[in-house]
Amino acid sequence: MRGRVLTIIVLVILVALGGIFYYRYYYVFGEGNKAGTMNYFVKKGNLFKTYEGRLIQSGIRSQTQPGGGNGIGSNEFMFSVTDEKVAAKLNQNAGSFLTLHYKEYHNTLPWRGVSVFVVDSVVSATPVAPTTP
Repeated sequence: MRGRVLTIIVLVILVALGGIFYYRYYYVFGEGNKAGTMNYFVKKGNLFKTYEGRLIQSGIRSQTQPGGGNGIGSNEFMFSVTDEKVAAKLNQNAGSFLTLHYKEYHNTLPWRGVSVFVVDSVVSATPVAPTTP
């Protein structure tokens, strides 16, 4: 009887720990689309090579700088990519105006990238015409 109770307690603890692990690292907290011009896209990492990128969104935001001053900065969306096909499409459309679909997680995993935002598809890509003076 005592061994059976101990086994049940251990199983309950393992299931609870598995649920917490799933919630923190695999549960999709949010998802949506972001649009802007890709600033950079790179594959990097020491042990796990992951794709990391940054999207510059139109508009400006105010930011408080150290020392009490206010400044103006651009809206940036930093993201990771795990799918090779999505990474190839992003590399082909460097400099284009992109709409990206992403999933947001609570925490990062080393093999998933350094951002909690993981882009899983390119919704649209529109080449940006160069400006002439």
